[in-house]
Formats: sequence, structure tokens, C-alpha cells
Amino acid sequence: MVVFGFLDWFWLVIFIVLMVVCGVLFYRLGKRSMADFFLAGRGLPWWLPAASVYATHSATDTPMWVSGVIYKYGLRGIWYTFFSAWCAISAFASSRIFRRSLAYTQAEWQTLRFSGLGAELLRGWIAGWQVFMNMFVLGWVGIAMGKLCRYLFGWPEWIGLVLFSSLCAIYVLAAGYWGVVMADFQQGVIAFSVIVLVSIWGIVAAGGPQRIMMKLESLGQSWRLNPFAFSGWASGDFPLVWFLTMLVIAVIGGFGMGTAIDWYPEAQRIQSARTVRDASYSIWWGSALIVVRNSLWAVAILAFFTLYPNITSTAEYEMAWFRLGFEYLPVGLLGFFFAAIVAIHLSTISTHLNLGASYATRDLYHHYLKPKASEKELVWVGRISTLILLLGSFLYGLMMQEITQWLIFALWIMAAGIWLPNILQVIWWRFNAWGYLSSWIANLGFSWLVVWVLPEFRLIPVLPDYLQFWIMMVLGALIYIPVTFLTPHEDMDRLVKYYVMSRPLGWWKPVHREAERRGLLQVVKTQSEGGKK
Repeated sequence: MVVFGFLDWFWLVIFIVLMVVCGVLFYRLGKRSMADFFLAGRGLPWWLPAASVYATHSATDTPMWVSGVIYKYGLRGIWYTFFSAWCAISAFASSRIFRRSLAYTQAEWQTLRFSGLGAELLRGWIAGWQVFMNMFVLGWVGIAMGKLCRYLFGWPEWIGLVLFSSLCAIYVLAAGYWGVVMADFQQGVIAFSVIVLVSIWGIVAAGGPQRIMMKLESLGQSWRLNPFAFSGWASGDFPLVWFLTMLVIAVIGGFGMGTAIDWYPEAQRIQSARTVRDASYSIWWGSALIVVRNSLWAVAILAFFTLYPNITSTAEYEMAWFRLGFEYLPVGLLGFFFAAIVAIHLSTISTHLNLGASYATRDLYHHYLKPKASEKELVWVGRISTLILLLGSFLYGLMMQEITQWLIFALWIMAAGIWLPNILQVIWWRFNAWGYLSSWIANLGFSWLVVWVLPEFRLIPVLPDYLQFWIMMVLGALIYIPVTFLTPHEDMDRLVKYYVMSRPLGWWKPVHREAERRGLLQVVKTQSEGGKK
């Protein structure tokens, strides 16, 4: 247990009051309309959603996840955060396409890209999936705080899970996305400052960079300093083929939408930006801050390893970065450190409460149940949905133990079979709603079979995660490619309208020609010495 002094409690109370007041201050803006409650009126300059991108991806579970992979794999574990490269590419590809569409959510975008019954089924499916997935994310982030509070104060895990998420819900219920994004800006500044402070403090506590390198060498662990210390082409615990898998996913994935679970919070920030350029800058700069943060954490975790090199329990070494702060910071700074942890916790909780509620309100209630609902009614439905997500997250949180295992499954394995379809829907005109819907359903079944069910019955061995990814990609392709070609392409009217509005990249030549024929695109001709081209 950690003992807090008066100054420590002072920092914590001041921060919590600041966040709650934020909700009160922006209550009048959040209640004006559904666009304000979920997108802050689409009028934010790039630096506000950028700060929100960074703050959202700095949750209580994030240092646990980074601690887990760096402690286990050394600096090569930093490649688990390859999604930052995906976001950077997305900033100038799919982010621009999505912002031009003016869709509130990714589910609504499906009815702009696709048509007919398939589009409606997709919208309902993705909306329902996002309500569940945001509840799931809230659960694992919440239980991470529960684990931390048990370590700090000896509390049962459920207290930390319930207490801080409930405090966060106050300003989310009051001000919606206005409260989320304005609080995120403050939380991001506080969190980044403390991450720098604690990481440097931990490095100094371990004797500084020179001492850390010497200690690793004496332990026979100098390979941990090499981010390219692969265990072989396809053998060992960190093979080169795994790295190449992550590289392909990140680089090519940036051209798609929903390539990882991270796209959905980013999509909300993209639509809240006032222009297409602001949307692009927000994703790029938010991702850049994440890269800097991860680098600081990685070096600090190496310092922790030299201090405690023989920890074998995953649940224990996932606490590495937190332990550096709470075991080495002096009294007075401990409370400031914990306040920063609460900040990064609330930033993620608030995002997923509001994001999940947007799908429940805009895509389920408004679209399917009551299309003529007033703006006032929709704001109240948003608040009720927020409360339902909060309560559901408590149930999921109590089911989870190891953060890293759940994160790898949810962020990577469960997205494997829809990775390529998420790109195809953006870059290929012929890919249709039935192909995309079948990829979702197939991947859900295959992921549980390959990862959990078949190994449990010893029908297949427990496979490395990169092999699981490629196996599910192949299995999924055997479903959605035939479905795509066996069903007709989308209605050309819908495709032309979408193409003119969003200007997507890739293979859209038949649609482009049709848009030109209808006079919706200007035919550009250039004059050269040889004549017209």
C-alpha cells in the first residue's frame, strides 16, 4: 500500500473537481442538439481533437499493456504499437474520405457507401457491435484502474472499477462530447507532463542510461536494447514474420476504415473537426504524441527490468511503470502522479461512453426506432445510453484478469478477418455490402474457434498470434470473396453519389466514368504538343 499525505490528496481532489466543473460549464452547449452532444457541432480546430486522440489512447490499461510487452520482449516489444503508423497514413487517406461524407458514425457511413438491404443490415450490425465493444473497452480500462487501486490502497478491484468511471460519467452525461473533448485537452497536458516526469525519474532511479545498459549486459540481457532482436524467421517468441505482419497491417491498413478498434474513436474526432484539413492534422499529431509517449515508457520499463529482473507473473510485471512512480516519487508528488493516472483513465472512459452512446442513439434509436425524434429527445436518449454503457462495463470489467491477453485478442485477432475487407470497401468499387457483412460474421466465428475453442479441445495447437492472424485472413477470404462475386454490385446511383461526395482512392474507374457521363465531374483535358490527351 502507498501512503498519501495531505498534498497528495489535495492534487487528486482538485483534479476531480476540475473535470466535473468542465461538464457543468459545457452543459448548455451539449444539450443544444445531437450534433453538439456527439460531435461538438463539427467546429473544432485540429489541436483539440488531436489532444483528444492522444488522451484517449493514454488509458489506465495502456501503461500496463506497454509494460507487459516491453518487460517480456525488450525494446522489440515497441512494435506492438505499430498502429500509430496506421493512424499516420490514415490521416491523409481514409480520414479525408470519411470527413467528406459527413456521417456521424462508421455505421452511418455504411449506408452512404452501400445500398439496399445489405447496407441497412450492416448499419445495424456495426452499431450493435460498437455498443457492445465500447462496453467491453470500458470494462477492461475500468478493471485496470481497479487493479491499480488494489495495489495502492488495498481496495477490492470493483471499487476502483466503479468509482472513477462513475465520476467520469457526470460530465459526459452533462455535456456529451463537448465535455469529453474539453476535458481531454486538460487531461492530455497533465498526463503527458507526468509521463515525462515519472519515466525520467525511474530512469534516474535505476542509475541512468549508462547504468541500465551495464546492468542489462551483466544479466546477459543486452539483446533487450535492440528493437530488431528477432528470434528467427518463424521460430522463437519474437520471429521476423511477426514483425512483417505488423508492418503490412499498419502501412496498408491506413488506407481503410475500421482496420483496428482504434478507428472508431478516431472517426468521431475526424467528424468533430471543422474542416477536412483539421481532421487530417488531428489524427497525425495525435499519433505523433503517442509515438513519443511510447518511447518514454519503453526506456522506463527497461529501467524497471534492471531493478526487478526476475518477475514471471504477467499480472505483476504489467504494473512496472506504475511501480516506478509510486515506489520512487516523494510524498507530495504521489498524489499528482495518481491524479494524472485518473486523468488518462477518465479521458478514455469518457470517450467510449460518448462514442458507444452515439451508435445507440444515432444508428439504433434515431435511424431504426424513431426517425422523427426531436433534438431534445435525442440528447436525452444519448444520456440514457451513456448510463447503460456505464453499467454494462462494470459487468465486463469484473470478468477480466490479464489486460495484455484481452487487448491482443480484441485489438488484433478479432479484427483479422475484416482487415482486408475494411480496405476493400474504401478502394474497390465492386466490393459490396454482402461481402463486407459476411466477413464480419465469418471472422467472429473463426476468431473464437482458432484462438479458444479448437486449442481447448486439442484439435489444433495453441498458435502464435501472427499465425492466428494470417489463418483467419485466409479463412475469411474464402467466405467474403465468393460472396462478393456471387452477389450484384451496389446500385450505380448510390456509388456515383458516394464517389462524388467522398472522392475515394483506388479502383473506381467504372464509377468515375459514370459520374463524368452524368456531368457530375468536370472532364479535365490537357493540351500537349502531340494534341489532346
